[in-house]
Amino acid sequence: MAEEQATLAGGCFWCTEAVFKDIIGVSKVESGYIGGHVANPTYKQVCGGDTGHAEAIRVTFDPDQVRYGDILDVFFATHDPTQLNRQGNDVGTQYRSAIFPHSPEQEAEARAAMERAAEDWPAGIVTEIEPLGTWYPAEDYHQNYWEGEGQRNPYCLAVIPPKIRKLRKSFADRLKREAQSG
Repeated sequence: MAEEQATLAGGCFWCTEAVFKDIIGVSKVESGYIGGHVANPTYKQVCGGDTGHAEAIRVTFDPDQVRYGDILDVFFATHDPTQLNRQGNDVGTQYRSAIFPHSPEQEAEARAAMERAAEDWPAGIVTEIEPLGTWYPAEDYHQNYWEGEGQRNPYCLAVIPPKIRKLRKSFADRLKREAQSG
């Protein structure tokens, strides 16, 4: 079967990218920008908060190995979908929690995933389901950030390891063998 894509925004793309690379069936995770009104935005422009874009990831996966719903379950478990336009210390619409479905089926599954996740988040989920707009890949130095510069970045060292620990604890059966022990 052909690969599919999931486009998700859950705060800093460095932090969400690191989580999804270890899931069985995921062949690629790309950081980028979506949901704004400026063509070809730069990281600096998006960080300024004036372009309307979210920092997001595009996850390419094999639906025979991992379902879109599973991708969404990991998404809701590894970021805080109750924070409006922020994740931790990252504040602004560029850090919003959003799902950008690629089809009506993905939109229906996104709504179902939000319902499943709601019991884990008593404060109420504020994740938006937004139209799939133009995807702009982030600059090269943002791709695979955790594997390189991220492991020397104090911000990443504070935010990413807890997400990966939660992934390993809650979704061990969905992890690639090399990621199970860390």
